[in-house]
Amino acid sequence: MKIIAAIDPGAGGAIAFLNWRHQIIEVLDMPIDYVKVGRTTRRVINPALLAAHLRAHAPDHLFVENVSVRPGEGAVGAFAFGRGLGVIEGVCSALCIPMTKIRPQDWKKGMGCPADKGAARQRACELFPANAGIFSRVKDDGRAEAVMLGLFGIRALENTGVPA
Repeated sequence: MKIIAAIDPGAGGAIAFLNWRHQIIEVLDMPIDYVKVGRTTRRVINPALLAAHLRAHAPDHLFVENVSVRPGEGAVGAFAFGRGLGVIEGVCSALCIPMTKIRPQDWKKGMGCPADKGAARQRACELFPANAGIFSRVKDDGRAEAVMLGLFGIRALENTGVPA
Protein backbone atom coordinates (compact mmCIF):
# COMPACT_ATOMS: atom_id res chain seq x y z
CA MET A 1 0.00 0.00 0.00
CA LYS A 2 1.40 3.38 -0.96
CA ILE A 3 1.66 6.13 1.60
CA ILE A 4 1.50 9.84 0.88
CA ALA A 5 2.77 12.52 3.23
CA ALA A 6 1.63 16.13 3.17
CA ILE A 7 3.05 19.05 5.10
CA ASP A 8 1.51 22.35 6.03
CA PRO A 9 4.81 24.18 6.61
CA GLY A 10 5.67 26.50 9.43
CA ALA A 11 6.12 26.02 13.14
CA GLY A 12 2.33 25.84 13.59
CA GLY A 13 1.89 23.41 10.71
CA ALA A 14 1.46 19.66 10.62
CA ILE A 15 2.40 16.46 8.83
CA ALA A 16 -0.30 14.12 7.54
CA PHE A 17 0.13 10.56 6.32
CA LEU A 18 -2.61 9.09 4.13
CA ASN A 19 -2.97 5.88 2.16
CA TRP A 20 -4.19 5.55 -1.42
CA ARG A 21 -7.68 4.67 -0.20
CA HIS A 22 -7.96 8.28 1.03
CA GLN A 23 -7.68 7.20 4.67
CA ILE A 24 -5.75 9.04 7.34
CA ILE A 25 -2.93 6.98 8.83
CA GLU A 26 -1.58 9.60 11.23
CA VAL A 27 -1.51 13.36 11.67
CA LEU A 28 1.28 15.00 13.67
CA ASP A 29 1.87 18.56 14.71
CA MET A 30 5.07 19.96 13.25
CA PRO A 31 8.02 19.00 15.46
CA ILE A 32 9.55 22.21 16.76
CA ASP A 33 12.41 23.55 18.83
CA TYR A 34 12.55 26.81 20.73
CA VAL A 35 15.50 29.03 19.83
CA LYS A 36 16.49 32.17 21.70
CA VAL A 37 17.17 35.09 19.33
CA GLY A 38 18.12 38.17 21.33
CA ARG A 39 15.29 38.68 23.79
CA THR A 40 12.83 36.69 21.72
CA THR A 41 12.22 32.95 21.71
CA ARG A 42 11.29 31.65 18.26
CA ARG A 43 9.75 28.36 17.21
CA VAL A 44 11.67 26.55 14.45
CA ILE A 45 11.16 23.19 12.76
CA ASN A 46 13.23 20.39 14.29
CA PRO A 47 14.84 18.65 11.26
CA ALA A 48 15.88 15.50 13.17
CA LEU A 49 12.35 14.84 14.47
CA LEU A 50 10.84 15.64 11.08
CA ALA A 51 13.20 13.11 9.49
CA ALA A 52 12.33 10.51 12.14
CA HIS A 53 8.59 10.90 11.47
CA LEU A 54 9.12 10.61 7.72
CA ARG A 55 11.40 7.57 8.11
CA ALA A 56 8.83 5.86 10.34
CA HIS A 57 6.15 6.05 7.65
CA ALA A 58 8.40 5.86 4.56
CA PRO A 59 6.04 7.81 2.25
CA ASP A 60 6.23 7.18 -1.48
CA HIS A 61 5.63 10.87 -2.19
CA LEU A 62 5.36 14.08 -0.22
CA PHE A 63 3.29 17.16 -0.96
CA VAL A 64 4.14 20.49 0.62
CA GLU A 65 2.31 23.77 0.41
CA ASN A 66 4.32 26.12 -1.81
CA VAL A 67 4.06 29.24 0.26
CA SER A 68 5.41 32.69 -0.44
CA VAL A 69 5.58 35.96 1.44
CA ARG A 70 2.24 36.83 2.98
CA PRO A 71 0.81 40.35 2.80
CA GLY A 72 1.81 42.45 5.78
CA GLU A 73 4.46 40.00 6.92
CA GLY A 74 7.75 41.47 8.09
CA ALA A 75 11.19 40.49 6.86
CA VAL A 76 12.02 38.43 9.96
CA GLY A 77 8.80 36.42 9.71
CA ALA A 78 9.22 35.86 5.98
CA PHE A 79 12.81 34.72 6.46
CA ALA A 80 11.83 32.32 9.26
CA PHE A 81 9.01 30.86 7.18
CA GLY A 82 11.34 30.41 4.20
CA ARG A 83 13.91 28.76 6.44
CA GLY A 84 11.28 26.28 7.59
CA LEU A 85 10.37 25.41 4.02
CA GLY A 86 14.07 24.92 3.30
CA VAL A 87 14.36 22.52 6.24
CA ILE A 88 11.46 20.48 4.85
CA GLU A 89 13.02 20.41 1.37
CA GLY A 90 16.41 19.41 2.78
CA VAL A 91 15.01 16.58 4.89
CA CYS A 92 13.00 15.22 1.96
CA SER A 93 16.03 15.38 -0.32
CA ALA A 94 18.23 13.63 2.25
CA LEU A 95 15.65 10.85 2.64
CA CYS A 96 15.15 10.57 -1.16
CA ILE A 97 11.41 11.25 -0.86
CA PRO A 98 9.95 12.69 -4.08
CA MET A 99 8.33 16.02 -3.29
CA THR A 100 5.78 18.18 -5.08
CA LYS A 101 5.01 21.77 -4.10
CA ILE A 102 1.40 22.85 -4.50
CA ARG A 103 0.20 26.44 -4.36
CA PRO A 104 -2.34 27.04 -1.58
CA GLN A 105 -4.88 28.56 -3.95
CA ASP A 106 -4.75 25.43 -6.15
CA TRP A 107 -5.35 22.82 -3.49
CA LYS A 108 -7.87 24.96 -1.59
CA LYS A 109 -9.92 25.49 -4.74
CA GLY A 110 -9.71 21.79 -5.60
CA MET A 111 -10.83 20.76 -2.12
CA GLY A 112 -13.55 23.40 -1.79
CA CYS A 113 -11.71 24.89 1.17
CA PRO A 114 -12.10 28.58 2.02
CA ALA A 115 -9.00 30.58 2.98
CA ASP A 116 -10.29 31.02 6.55
CA LYS A 117 -8.51 28.67 8.95
CA GLY A 118 -11.65 27.87 10.93
CA ALA A 119 -13.45 26.96 7.73
CA ALA A 120 -10.51 24.71 6.81
CA ARG A 121 -11.07 22.72 10.00
CA GLN A 122 -14.78 22.48 9.22
CA ARG A 123 -14.10 21.28 5.66
CA ALA A 124 -11.66 18.63 6.93
CA CYS A 125 -14.35 17.38 9.33
CA GLU A 126 -16.77 17.10 6.40
CA LEU A 127 -14.25 15.14 4.30
CA PHE A 128 -13.08 12.93 7.17
CA PRO A 129 -16.00 12.65 9.63
CA ALA A 130 -14.53 9.58 11.36
CA ASN A 131 -11.41 11.62 12.16
CA ALA A 132 -13.12 14.89 13.16
CA GLY A 133 -11.52 14.78 16.61
CA ILE A 134 -8.12 15.42 15.03
CA PHE A 135 -9.33 18.88 14.00
CA SER A 136 -11.34 19.81 17.10
CA ARG A 137 -9.10 22.54 18.55
CA VAL A 138 -8.76 26.03 17.08
CA LYS A 139 -5.02 25.47 16.69
CA ASP A 140 -5.62 22.30 14.62
CA ASP A 141 -5.95 24.26 11.37
CA GLY A 142 -2.46 23.06 10.35
CA ARG A 143 -3.61 19.46 10.74
CA ALA A 144 -6.71 20.13 8.66
CA GLU A 145 -4.72 21.80 5.90
CA ALA A 146 -2.08 19.05 5.81
CA VAL A 147 -4.75 16.34 5.48
CA MET A 148 -6.59 18.18 2.71
CA LEU A 149 -3.33 18.91 0.89
CA GLY A 150 -2.53 15.19 1.04
CA LEU A 151 -5.94 14.22 -0.32
CA PHE A 152 -5.58 16.79 -3.10
CA GLY A 153 -2.17 15.32 -3.94
CA ILE A 154 -3.48 11.75 -4.06
CA ARG A 155 -6.31 12.81 -6.37
CA ALA A 156 -3.83 14.65 -8.60
CA LEU A 157 -1.64 11.54 -8.85
CA GLU A 158 -4.68 9.37 -9.58
CA ASN A 159 -5.67 11.71 -12.41
CA THR A 160 -2.22 11.33 -14.00
CA GLY A 161 -2.55 7.55 -14.04
CA VAL A 162 -0.01 6.80 -11.32
CA PRO A 163 -0.76 3.26 -10.07
CA ALA A 164 -1.74 2.85 -6.43
